[in-house]
Amino acid sequence: MNNTNFNTKLTAVLIAIIAAILAVVIVLICVLYPPVDIVFSSGGVSAIQSTVESIPEIITSSEEETIISSEEVPVSSDTSSITSKPLTPVPPIQTTPTDTTSITPMSSRHPVPEDSDTFDITLSFTGDMILATNKDTHYSGALREYAATRDPSYFLEKVRHIFEADDFTISNVENVFSDRPLTPVYKDYSPAFWFIAPSSNINILAGSGIEGAMIANNHIRDYGQEGYNDSVAAITNAGMQYGDASRIMYFEKGGYVISVICSGMWGEYQANNIINLMKTAQQHSHYQVVIFHGGTEKIHEPEEWKRRAARKLVDNGADLVVGGHPHVLQPREVYNGVEIIYSIGNFCYGGHRYPENRTVIYQMTLTVGKDMTLRSSSSNIIPCYVYTGSINNFQPAIVDDETVKNRILDFMNGLIPSPV
Repeated sequence: MNNTNFNTKLTAVLIAIIAAILAVVIVLICVLYPPVDIVFSSGGVSAIQSTVESIPEIITSSEEETIISSEEVPVSSDTSSITSKPLTPVPPIQTTPTDTTSITPMSSRHPVPEDSDTFDITLSFTGDMILATNKDTHYSGALREYAATRDPSYFLEKVRHIFEADDFTISNVENVFSDRPLTPVYKDYSPAFWFIAPSSNINILAGSGIEGAMIANNHIRDYGQEGYNDSVAAITNAGMQYGDASRIMYFEKGGYVISVICSGMWGEYQANNIINLMKTAQQHSHYQVVIFHGGTEKIHEPEEWKRRAARKLVDNGADLVVGGHPHVLQPREVYNGVEIIYSIGNFCYGGHRYPENRTVIYQMTLTVGKDMTLRSSSSNIIPCYVYTGSINNFQPAIVDDETVKNRILDFMNGLIPSPV
């Protein structure tokens, strides 16, 4: 009887010890490996935090659009009826940069008024510029033929007044500029495209009021490092700024500095690279713009990974986010008071005879105090055609047809699924 009681007590003690050990193990697991925290917003999942690294998302695309339309479109330079159906974002809280003396930003050509406590800075953004023709494409009326027979001012003559009136215009430039017989890089997919233009074609941009070239895209190295170097030389010799994943653009008016961070973004994981660039930009500028290049071509709805990545940029301090590469428009949204434009489409586009003929000039105007504080901000969308004939004539123009204009604006504001 005594042995039985002893054994029973010993078993109970052992069970208690094992239970205690299991409890300690469970607590340690919870501390060392916290569960995934998913934060929801009105637009869906805004951020996902986990100890597991994001898996790169590989996007395959055709690089060039299929034939969509060959409609005739009206041409007008009248901007009196431009309207953007503006959203009302909340101006972000600005931080004072730690150092603006170690950079040399490009200054606006428009002076700050002396008799006012505030001044405006207007930024304009356009879609993809391909100022070249694919190396294996030969047809009458290609952009290379236009560039060889027309003055550079021809291409943007219907929108130049917009760019000359603003402070800074930034465009995504998707071709190499070189006068040398360079060898194209090997591409192991099909269809593949290579775009190279004479260095003189940079005057299409520089002569029409465009100050910044975003070159963090999938064509700037079509002709290797030599082609890249020649392109940078052509851009800088024309007096323009350029930005890629290794170089931030800086612009300034009245002492207020704006940085433009440029990067490819082919998967959600690359947002972390952009955030690292933003940390540098925040040290030298009052306002940070991110322009990214990536996603699936020819779709009007941004992928969910792209939404999450763009919102993550905002969560980490981006004041404006502008996307490109799909070659069609994708809408904008306001997330935590910051505007995100997921794709700004094409603009002067030598990649196809019949690109989708809807685009925009997107503008952001900042009202800044003489004390370098951001007082307010407002956006403006100017609906445009990519071309103005029955076939691509590489001459964007402002839309004056009210029906077409309103459809583009409704699409950009997320009210309808397509701008066409």
